[in-house]
Amino acid sequence: MSLLTCQAGYEPVLVREIGAAGGRVSSDGSGWVSTEEGNSWLCATGDAPAFAHRAIDAPVEVSGSSVNALARGILEAFATRLGADRVASAWPCLFGTAGGADGLGRRAKAVEAAFMEMLKKRFGRLARLADSTLPRGIRPVRGLFVWFTDFDRAFVGRDAFLNGQCRMADDPLAPSRSYLKIEEAYGILGREPQSGDTVCDLGAAPGGWSYSAAQRGARVTAIDNGPLKGGALDHPCIEPLAADAFHYSPDPGSGFDWLFCDLLEEPHHVLGSIVEPWLSGGWCRRFIVNFKAGRVDPVGLIGELKSALSPFVRHASGVRYRHLFHDRDEFTVTGEVIGKAANKVSFDAAASAPVSEEPSP
Repeated sequence: MSLLTCQAGYEPVLVREIGAAGGRVSSDGSGWVSTEEGNSWLCATGDAPAFAHRAIDAPVEVSGSSVNALARGILEAFATRLGADRVASAWPCLFGTAGGADGLGRRAKAVEAAFMEMLKKRFGRLARLADSTLPRGIRPVRGLFVWFTDFDRAFVGRDAFLNGQCRMADDPLAPSRSYLKIEEAYGILGREPQSGDTVCDLGAAPGGWSYSAAQRGARVTAIDNGPLKGGALDHPCIEPLAADAFHYSPDPGSGFDWLFCDLLEEPHHVLGSIVEPWLSGGWCRRFIVNFKAGRVDPVGLIGELKSALSPFVRHASGVRYRHLFHDRDEFTVTGEVIGKAANKVSFDAAASAPVSEEPSP
């Protein structure tokens, strides 16, 4: 059995996604879905379901009518699973809930506090090494993972697979909350823009994604007919260019290190008019593209994007599809383009458009 967590309200989408991949759902509730298969099934199917945030492997159910009863049950389950394992470094100790019922989040916090007090008395050294910070990245992790499905019930596991989603810290200068999405997406891709990288941000306004890259020293060409705001306005590393994102393309023989695209447009229009030419033409090396799924079936759309005819399959590698912590009725696709752009677009703050330069040997 696995317990997969997701954003509250997206359980039906995750259930359908699991079914489309051949999995068997046993039950579900606010922010979680359990499958008959363990985490080995998730690994065998390749990339994990896009709408799953983490998968707790073989969890045991703990119940109790009080905070202390639940804390004791979790401690016993943890001690049993711990066995003879030697823990010599910091380990993740994560309590979570979708907060679907009033006060459930507060209940989980109270149980966590009681558990930590009991852990200190029984396993003092382990308690000092416990870390409540969610590890970044996409990988299996061993620690303690507790997920509350109700006031008197939680599932407890030692092993989990993290799908990469993570709450990000806001920046007061970021011009929009979309800044959080791009910050989170770097962790999915496993890379982020570096100083000197070139970025094309299609549909940039008000500039959250452009600002994120520019703060890392990347040189951004921000394509939009709308104005930039906040920290993106007059940023020395951002060159605004008033143009239609669907009609913009680099000069022949040139390209960017990064393509950013977060447009409030029909997904198939984005796929055919932006993703296809940018990837097939090798106009970028890496991409982060957001698809709005409010008017389409997200499971069906992801299936299309993974089909043999998709530009993501034909022209890219390491492609990942994720419903981010900061996504709503949308999901994000990251990956790298097979091959390289011939020349690299360089940033010229004094010019009205990018110019190309020969790539470094």
